[in-house]
Amino acid sequence: MALDNKDFEKLYNQYNVLVYNLALNYLQNIEDAEEITQDVFIQINNSLSNFQEKSSLKTWIYRITINKCLDFIKHKNSQKRFFIFGKKSQNEFEISNVSNFEHPGILLENKEKSKLLFEIINELGENQKTAFLLSKVDGLSNPEIAEIMKLSVSSVESLVFRAKSILKEKISNKFKEYRKKKN
Repeated sequence: MALDNKDFEKLYNQYNVLVYNLALNYLQNIEDAEEITQDVFIQINNSLSNFQEKSSLKTWIYRITINKCLDFIKHKNSQKRFFIFGKKSQNEFEISNVSNFEHPGILLENKEKSKLLFEIINELGENQKTAFLLSKVDGLSNPEIAEIMKLSVSSVESLVFRAKSILKEKISNKFKEYRKKKN
């Protein structure tokens, strides 16, 4: 399936918001989400001829986006580890500030609470985080998530359930800490 410029532009217009929002949910940083969006569409353009249509195009694009985000996070984390063990970056702020939570959809007064929530979400394992974000933030059904993640529907249900349980516990602990500081 090869696309000319007009067809690629149509594809981009159809899916760019989906890709950007998913990247923003993973990375909580506008510039990083924009970079991932560009990378995803470059890969789509380069790989579209290899797309075998075993899944829907939308599912394939979700998979590419998730993989790009996870790779980006791993790369950032490895940069932080190198810094800790002596490799000095030209930009120390960049390495220490993985997420500055620049999410335009969050009202100013809710930014601090949302930052805390996303910090806790970022502590989840990759599969739990992916299943949780796709379910609760993107609003996808469990069968859709199962197709994207190449898992069974029951595995997705289990991942979302465990993610919610972990989040409830960690949020509860954070609020206990917060209340102790206030008193």
